[in-house]
Amino acid sequence: MPFAELSSVKHRLVPGAPLPFNVRDADRTLLLARGQMVESNEQLEAIMRRGALVDMAELQSPRDQILQAPRELLPQIWQQAMAQLGLALADATAPSFREALVEAAAPVQTLVERDPDLAIFQVLRQGASADLAYGAQRSLQTAITSLLVAQRLSWEPAEAERAFKVALTMNLSMLELQGQLARQATPPTPDQRLALQTHPMRSVRLLETAGISDPLWLRAVLQHHECEDGSGYPSGSGDVCDLASLVRRSDVYTSKLASRSTRDAMSADIAGRQMFMQDPGHPMTAALVKEFGIYPPGCHVRLASGELAVVVARGAAITAPVVACLSNARGAPLSAPVRRDTSDRKYAVAGVVGEASVYPRLPLDRLMAALVA
Repeated sequence: MPFAELSSVKHRLVPGAPLPFNVRDADRTLLLARGQMVESNEQLEAIMRRGALVDMAELQSPRDQILQAPRELLPQIWQQAMAQLGLALADATAPSFREALVEAAAPVQTLVERDPDLAIFQVLRQGASADLAYGAQRSLQTAITSLLVAQRLSWEPAEAERAFKVALTMNLSMLELQGQLARQATPPTPDQRLALQTHPMRSVRLLETAGISDPLWLRAVLQHHECEDGSGYPSGSGDVCDLASLVRRSDVYTSKLASRSTRDAMSADIAGRQMFMQDPGHPMTAALVKEFGIYPPGCHVRLASGELAVVVARGAAITAPVVACLSNARGAPLSAPVRRDTSDRKYAVAGVVGEASVYPRLPLDRLMAALVA
C-alpha cells in the first residue's frame, strides 16, 4: 500500500486530539504512534516540513479495506469475519451484544457485496465441529442466502440488511441445540421438542433484552417458522410478513445443503429442484434458485473429461459454470487446481458429485484459494 505525505491529510488532524493513524518519518520509520497527540499547529507544521508520511491503508475504513483488498486475500478476510460473527452470536447475553453484533455483521455484508460467488461458497461449506459453532454457521449461511435473495428481488438496501439480521438472529436461543440435533441419531426428546417450539419467542426476548427494538426485525424473528397456509409454528398464523417468509425459505434451502448424522448434505441441484417442487411459483423461491443456480460456487462436479472439479464462479450460462479441476481423469490429485471452460463440450459438466464422494478433498484454506486463483 503506498504512503502519502502527511500534509495531504492535514484536515484529519486536530492539535490536542489523539492521532487517528501512525505518522512515519521520510524513511518510513515510526515517528508518532496512533493515539499520541500533536499539541499545537506549530508542532504539526514542523512534522510536515520534515517530510512525514502516513500509510494510505490506515486511512481506509473497514468497508473500504474489504472492497479494495486484493482478491487473493478475500478467503482469509472471510474466515476472520465469519469467526468474529460466530463469537458475537455465541454471547447473546453479554451487555455489549448489540454493538458486537452490528460490528461483526458489517464486514460479512460488505464481503457479500464484494464477491457474491465467494459468498455462495460460504453457504455450501461444511465443517463446523462444536455444537455451538454448527448453529452459528447455519445462521450465517441462512443470513448470507437471505441477503443475496433479497438483493435479487430488488428489495431496498435497508430491507435487505434487515433480512440478513433476522436470519442471523432467529435461532439465537437454540444455537447449541441445533448442533446437538444435527449430531444425534435419535428423534428429539420431549424437552428438545419444547425448546424447538418455543425458540422464536425466546430469541425475540434475547433481542429485546439486548436493546433491539426494531418491530419489523422482532416480528420476523417471531414468525420465521410460520407458513402462509397456517401450517407453521408457534401460532399457526397465515398472516406472515415478507421478511419472515424470505428467511424461512432461505433456512429450508440451506438446511438441505447441511449434513446431519442421519443424512449427507443434499447436492445443490437436487436441493433447488426440491424447493421448486415444494413451493411452485412463489417469486421468493424462484429468486433463490436463480441466485444459486444448479452448480453454485463450492459444489463439486464431474466433467465430461472425467476430471473432478470445484465450481469457483457462476458462468454466463446456468449450465456452464467456471470450475477448477482438482484431479485428472484417472482420479490422481493435481499439484494445483486447473481452470476449465465448461462451455467447451470436452469439459462440460456431466453431473454433481456429493460431498461424501469427493476425492481428493482439499483443506478449506486450499479450496478457498482455488476459488480466487
